[in-house]
Amino acid sequence: MIPEFSKDTLEIISLIEAWEDKLKGLSTEVIIERRNIQNRTIKQILGHLIDSASNNTHRIIHLQYRESPMSFPNYAFEGNNDRWIAIQNYQEENWENLILLWKYLNIHLVHVIQNVLFEKLGNEWIASSEQNVSLKEMVHYYLNHLELHLSEIEELIEMQ
Repeated sequence: MIPEFSKDTLEIISLIEAWEDKLKGLSTEVIIERRNIQNRTIKQILGHLIDSASNNTHRIIHLQYRESPMSFPNYAFEGNNDRWIAIQNYQEENWENLILLWKYLNIHLVHVIQNVLFEKLGNEWIASSEQNVSLKEMVHYYLNHLELHLSEIEELIEMQ
C-alpha cells in the first residue's frame, strides 16, 4: 500500500464504524423528512455517498490501466448527481439495505485504494474542460467528500 494513503483509509474505516450504528438508530421521520440546503433527505445523502463510492472505485480502477488523461463521465457535473438520486429513488429504498450498501462499498473502496499502483498516481481524469484530477488527488479528496456529507447528515440529525 502507498504509505500516504494509510491515514485516509484508516479514517474511512473509522467513519464507517462510527456511523453504521448511528445511522441504524435514526427514526423514519429523521431520515425521510429533514432536508439539507440541497433539499436532500438523509436517505438521499446516503444514496449520494453510495454513488460517490461506486463512481470513485470505477475511476480509480480506470486510471490504472487507461491512457492518461482519461475521459470518464462526471456524474456530479451539471446536476447529474441529483438525477442519479432521483432515478435510483433512494427515498423509497430500504434503509438498512442502504446502510449496508454504503458500508460495504466503502470497505471495498478502501481495498481498492490499498492496491493502487504507485507508478499510476500521476494519471489524470478529465473532470471538466477546466480541470484534470490526478489519481493521487482523487484518493485524498474522497475522504473530504465523505466527511462533508456526513457532517450534513449530522446537522440534520441535530435539527429540532
